Order: sequence, then structure tokens, then C-alpha cells
Amino acid sequence: MNGIFTKLREASVSDLIGLALVGLVVVWLVVNFVKDPTAFVNTGLIGLTNGTIFGIVALGYTLVYGILQLINFAHGDVFALSGLVASTVIVSILGLDEGASVMFIIGGLVVTLLVIMVGFALFNASIERVAYKPLRKAPRLAPLITAIGVSFIVQNIGLAVYGVNYRTVPNFIPRTDVISIGDISYSWSKASVLIIVIPLLVVLSWFVRSTKQGKAMRAVAQDTEASAMMGIDVNRTISVTFLLAGALAGAAGVIYLLQFNMRYDTGFELGLIAFTAAVLGGIGNLTGAVLGALIIGFVQAFNEGLGWLAPGSDWTRTMVFGILILILVFRPEGILGEQTPEGA
Repeated sequence: MNGIFTKLREASVSDLIGLALVGLVVVWLVVNFVKDPTAFVNTGLIGLTNGTIFGIVALGYTLVYGILQLINFAHGDVFALSGLVASTVIVSILGLDEGASVMFIIGGLVVTLLVIMVGFALFNASIERVAYKPLRKAPRLAPLITAIGVSFIVQNIGLAVYGVNYRTVPNFIPRTDVISIGDISYSWSKASVLIIVIPLLVVLSWFVRSTKQGKAMRAVAQDTEASAMMGIDVNRTISVTFLLAGALAGAAGVIYLLQFNMRYDTGFELGLIAFTAAVLGGIGNLTGAVLGALIIGFVQAFNEGLGWLAPGSDWTRTMVFGILILILVFRPEGILGEQTPEGA
């Protein structure tokens, strides 16, 4: 106990303010849980689903930043375009509908997922080769501005091809409950997000930690020049990183399309939310990106779904970007990020 008081006395004013804000949020959550535990758990399950989607998009941001220290603003728009193309593959090319057999629907969705992941992995790598690779040795502001420009280009490709209307697909996944305990329920449609995303995260983690190329990515993220001196092909490593980020954006686009409607600008807001999640968890840290995304998912769900003193959906954007500002002020390295000269 004395150690806790000592740490509090040594804490800065900003640290104390941050702790006070966290304490208020905890109190608010506890009161809401006590008042209506069923609604709290159901809302939390929605937050888990949304946070998982944010997480797979946030991983694309954090992968690229970890290698290039570049915030790839185009990533959210690649995600949105992948979802729109997926709608074409599902509806127009494969002709899937709710009346088809279960095996045909599952096979069609698996084919769509693989095609979109491969296609947008190549699309993202092409963006890197055309827009970012020539600026490898340029001042850091140049690729950042280029990323913003690429974001508008990709967004306008979606607008030109698909127009301003939302695209949707039939409800292939049943809305029946996979979990039902009293009034607490979790549908197959939401559980399908976890069923798809968790294996992808396991494979990504294995790739980064255990394969030769994954080790090269971690080496380049630590020190580009030293990696090149040790014989690592830095350009190929960067290209592989963009391939992975594009595949993740494609997977996220398909998953999001199966849950919600999409249009050309869907990636703008969701991309900013995913970027906020990456910063919150510690940008450049894969585990941190997923943790930050889950926190943002819970924040959004609780804000919109709880009854006692919840600001409501009109305040969701304000709260999400307020979190971004607060984390940059009080802990710029993020929850799991390491203190660096840039993040200090």
C-alpha cells in the first residue's frame, strides 16, 4: 500500500488527470452493470464483434507503420473498395442468394474471401511500388502527403465504379443464437466475425514470429540500415508488409460487408477509428492494435447501448477521437507501445 501512495506522489499532474478519467469511466461501467447486467453483457458482446472488425483493419495500419513509420491513410479506403468489389463477386459473379444450399453459400463466401484477400494484397503492394517506393529517401512529410493523395484516389475509384449508393448482400448467415443464456444472446451472424478473424490473427502472429520473412520484418522494423547490412532485402520486406496489410484490408472488407452496408466512403470513418485503435494500443505493436481496437469497440457499444448517463450515438465520433487526443497527450506511445524518442 505504501508503494502505491509513493507512486501517486511521484506521478505528474497529467498522470493523475489520466487516472482520474479512467476511474470515472470504471465507475460509470460498474453502475451500468449493477443497474442492468443483461443489457451490459449483450452490449459488451456487440462491442466485441465491432472491436474485432476494427482490429483487423488496425493491424494493417500498425504493420506498415512498424516498418516504414508511415501512416498509410489509404488503408481505410482500400478496405472500403475491397468490400464493394466483394459485393460484385458475391452477387453478380457467383450469384449467391439466400435460397442457395448451405454448402454452396459457404463455398462461395470462402472463394470470395480468398479472391479478395489475394486481389487486394496485390493492389496494396502495387500502391506501395508506384506511390511510396520512389519516396523511400524523401523527407517524411512527402510520403505522408502522398498517402493522403492515394486515399482520395482509391476513394474516387470506388465512387466512379459504384456510385454513391450503399451496397449490400443477402443475409447469408443466420441470425439465430449460437449462445443463449436467459436474456443474454449472441447470434451466429456476429459469431461468424470471430470465426473468420481469429484464425487470420493466429496465422498472422505465426507468420510474423516464426517464419524467416516475419523475422526479417521485425528486424527491418527495429533498424532498417542494420538489417540491410545483415543481408535482408529491405525492399522485398516492405513489399511483403504491404501484401499482408492489403490481405487484411480485403478480409475486413468481406467481413464488414456481411454485417453492414458499404459504400465508397465507408473506409474513411472506419479507417480513422482503426487508426485511433492502433495509436491507443501502441502503433507498431500488433497485440496493442488488437487491444486498442477491442477497447474502441467496447467504448462505441457501451456509449450507444447503455442506459445510465450514456451520451448516445451522436457522441460516438467525439468520444473516439477524444480518446485519440487523450492518448496522444497522456501516453503517446500507447498502452503496449514502447517509449521512443518520437513518442516521448
